[in-house]
Amino acid sequence: MKPKILTTLPGYTAALFRADLVAGITVATVALPLSIAIAIASGASPATGLTTAIIGGFLLSALGGSRVQIGGPTGAFIVVVYGVIAEHGHDGLVLATLMAGLILVIAGYFRAGSLIRHIPEAVISGFTIGIAIIIATSQLRDLFGLSATDLPADFLPKLAALWEARETFDPRALAIGGGTLAVILVLRRLAPRFPGLIVAMALCSGAVVLLDLPVETLQSRFGPLPNTLPWPQIPEFSLQRMTELLPSALVIAFLAGVESLLSASVADRMIGGNTRPNAEVIANGVANTGAALFAGLPVTGAIARTATNVHAGGRTPVAGMIHALVILLVMLLAAPLAGFLAMPALAGLLLITAWNMSEPQHWHRHLAARRSDQGLLLITLVLTVLTDLTLAIGVGVALGLAMRLRRREVPEAKWHDPDR
Repeated sequence: MKPKILTTLPGYTAALFRADLVAGITVATVALPLSIAIAIASGASPATGLTTAIIGGFLLSALGGSRVQIGGPTGAFIVVVYGVIAEHGHDGLVLATLMAGLILVIAGYFRAGSLIRHIPEAVISGFTIGIAIIIATSQLRDLFGLSATDLPADFLPKLAALWEARETFDPRALAIGGGTLAVILVLRRLAPRFPGLIVAMALCSGAVVLLDLPVETLQSRFGPLPNTLPWPQIPEFSLQRMTELLPSALVIAFLAGVESLLSASVADRMIGGNTRPNAEVIANGVANTGAALFAGLPVTGAIARTATNVHAGGRTPVAGMIHALVILLVMLLAAPLAGFLAMPALAGLLLITAWNMSEPQHWHRHLAARRSDQGLLLITLVLTVLTDLTLAIGVGVALGLAMRLRRREVPEAKWHDPDR
């Protein structure tokens, strides 16, 4: 349960600090627009995403069990956060996140981090692809500039509402969103180490301002961003309120733990490291608790940002802490500039995020898997898209564990006649 930073600091050198500094700044350029976009897609304010990246990202790196893990708001939470805010309000989300943080701390204390290997991969892939579909669908309004308000939360009614608003399509919004997509993809191919996300957002949003295009921006929809962090405060709670939010808190805790441990395992393979899973789970709990006290979103390890950190040269938790401090510095000094970010450009960014979440490089492996695993993936995916994440995870994990027991050929129980 010992945090990795306590292992890395004794031999810390100036060369390591320079590498971590460059990596932290690089990751911050990726995390900044993503945090804003994820917060908006979740039904929260843009500033909430920045607060989450600062508080949650710093705590997860400082206390986590991975050398290179980067924490913050991620796309996996968009669906559940949107649902909680719609049903219980933002204060309900804050309390659910606080409860999830406490659940994770307890789970880590009882060494539940090693249990991740028992979750079927088909379940994780199914609800991840399902979430990616929902995220992509949620961005169609801004991408096409549709004048659709109060979109339904459910998938099929939302598609119907978007189709009814098709006559309000704005080609200028599509040009900005498509241009953002194109710039990101070109820069990833030609200069993968270049901060393509922030450059694409700046170029396309700058075009909106210079050409005076009637395209919605962050400021026009949400007003100016604050340039300070909110004061921490404990959310109001009662037994009835906590009981209502317990299912959501359990889902948040499950997603945070699973995604963070998966991200850490990917990072391990990239640097040849060894994650301490229970320390990582406890750090997730503390990070979510801290983010909740600042009215933030749920926090977990972010695979894409963690990989960016590794490729940029980060090798200790200091890089993740620097990334959080850089975002704080930008918030304090340059918050007004973020107000010019165009909504179609953010939509294009989230479409890239959704595509990456679906992991298309692994689709051939899913198609080659045994039929039972394909069925499990499909059931979890459909339930995620058409019902809700709680049901999808519950049914998927239950079916997956039942299939695993069957493959191990568990002997039939021996029944005895009851005494009369």
